[in-house]
Amino acid sequence: MPVPPPKLITMLERIIALPSVSSTDPQIDSSNKAVIDELAGWLKPMGFEVEIMALAKEPGKYNLLATLGSGPGGLVLAGHSDTVPYDEGLWQQDPFKLTEQDNKFFGLGTSDMKGFFPIAIEAAKKFIDTPLQQPLMILATADEETSMSGARALAEIGKPKARYAIIGEPTGMKPVRMHKGITMESVQIQGKSGHSSDPSLGKNALDAMYDAIGVIMQWRKQLQEKYHNPLFEVPVPSLNLGCIHGGDNPNRICGHCELQFDIRPLPGMNLDNLRHELKRLLLPIGEKHRLEIELLPLFPGIPAFETDANADLVKMAEKLTGHQAGAVAFGTEAPFLTQLGAETLVLGPGDIEQAHRPDEYLGQERINPSVDLLTNFIQKCCL
Repeated sequence: MPVPPPKLITMLERIIALPSVSSTDPQIDSSNKAVIDELAGWLKPMGFEVEIMALAKEPGKYNLLATLGSGPGGLVLAGHSDTVPYDEGLWQQDPFKLTEQDNKFFGLGTSDMKGFFPIAIEAAKKFIDTPLQQPLMILATADEETSMSGARALAEIGKPKARYAIIGEPTGMKPVRMHKGITMESVQIQGKSGHSSDPSLGKNALDAMYDAIGVIMQWRKQLQEKYHNPLFEVPVPSLNLGCIHGGDNPNRICGHCELQFDIRPLPGMNLDNLRHELKRLLLPIGEKHRLEIELLPLFPGIPAFETDANADLVKMAEKLTGHQAGAVAFGTEAPFLTQLGAETLVLGPGDIEQAHRPDEYLGQERINPSVDLLTNFIQKCCL
């Protein structure tokens, strides 16, 4: 006999109380296992078949896939179980204690995006005694805020397989069918140090970097002339020169220099193709200065995402929400679920303005409408 989960607000309290910070700093990074176990403890008694998957390359990190019903197709309600770090001392409330104030629920992850899970489970609760024609799946991933290693691991093993997927990232309950990608790259130039009184004694990496930056800026201009999408607030691909480090003293020829930058490509732009093209453009600089120049990725990158405007899920979402599906600048796990064959949308109750900031909150007025919205999606996709 299926057992209903706790009340929605109780679930929200309990999940916010469990730290699951993802960070590139090992001193801050934490496991998400407690969150995964809590979700499993609610979903198993409801009749979901629950699979917990450890990430082989990330100790202490886990994905959860819970399935109600069986067969091909179906709907995935997906989210990430981790949060960003928090600014201790800048919060007016305890980030790990759900605080109700001014019709808002404050807490780390309320909006981005732990708050989605109690809402999704509350909607799913209505169907635990209903035979489903297609399965309903709830997916919780690890490390979205850093490497997206959880979503990458799922893409590698080919699950979940579903016809539709909704990722509950904060979009203000408006459907999103595309977003830009992101990659972060490093140009590293190895020269040769020497006494600055005689340039022939070395090979100046900063001189070569000057040329490299010129090539990169010209390439940026060419990309922005070639690619344009008016659905984005910034309708062209962006390339930001983020930081540069080189040399150690004014009277020494600079022996090494590194530039780090990011690229945010539009849908239709391939990350590997971009890297290949830039490597080709930088090669002559190394030859000119007779030194080594390398382009190295700082992380694998997140592809741009797009679901066709005429896709069934897009039309369904537009009818249910009353909003045309749009585009956002931030990245999500959507490309990886698309890679698995699902029509994918990003649609959640939170607001991106609340993400990654002190005193993050979820408006109470969003909760019941979000439950109703997901209930309608389940009815249309699974019954």
